Amino acid sequence: MTTGPEPPAEEPGARRWEDRDTEPIPRARPTNPDPEDFADPYDDGAQSATIGGYGRDDYYVNEGPPTFTEDEFSGLRSGDPGPSVPPGSRMAPLDEEASRHAARYLFPTEKFRGEWKRHWIQLAKEGGIAVAATIAMGYIAGWLTKHNQTQLRTAVLVIWAVVILYCAWRVADWWYDRFILTNKRVMVVSGIFTRNVAMMPLLRVTDMKYVQSLTGRMFGYGHFELESAGQDQALRNIRNLPNPNELYLRIVEEMYEPEAVEARLGRAAGVEDDGT
Repeated sequence: MTTGPEPPAEEPGARRWEDRDTEPIPRARPTNPDPEDFADPYDDGAQSATIGGYGRDDYYVNEGPPTFTEDEFSGLRSGDPGPSVPPGSRMAPLDEEASRHAARYLFPTEKFRGEWKRHWIQLAKEGGIAVAATIAMGYIAGWLTKHNQTQLRTAVLVIWAVVILYCAWRVADWWYDRFILTNKRVMVVSGIFTRNVAMMPLLRVTDMKYVQSLTGRMFGYGHFELESAGQDQALRNIRNLPNPNELYLRIVEEMYEPEAVEARLGRAAGVEDDGT
């Protein structure tokens, strides 16, 4: 076995060259040292000067229990309601009460979770028709007036008024069309003169997904597909719902973690009661 040259004795911090093949394996260090464990090994009856392979100078001593800041304890204080929604989630706070359009379809023991109107993209066609009809009416009416065609101009104005009334009726129908979520079911209420109420119990929903096209991702809407035991239902396809990711999370949480929803609502109610 060969050894290297020894360092010069005059250099500061010089130490005797030790030839070793392997390094010692570190051992666990006890947290509560006994002063007698560090007694002088040359004294008669003294114990070993090392503990677990570590000498007196190398011994690790705890400097006390760890400390925590007040911010780290803030989430554990009693009475702290915590966030109303999971941190980082896209879910908005739950609505407190149903509108009068939705409340009439809820039975007393049912718990309201939220309602949504269809996305405004559903009115894109009607809006385009109204704008195009207005521009065309202005141009045609001006041309007919210039050529003294009074009767034709009146007919054009009547046609334009019918188109505008149709678009206004579609806007009103969009306003009354609601998607409603409770702790028991999902519902779609639509219609102005003839009301249509379609529902599906949450317990019977076997599969659910939403699809967002490119324009849907740009403007924030999507199409939902619900399946119930492989049967065709009235709520199988629900189109143009706003914030589909948030709505998807709400439905899934209500299906699989209803206790979490109740706990979150209970904490929020407790905070409101304490502040009033």
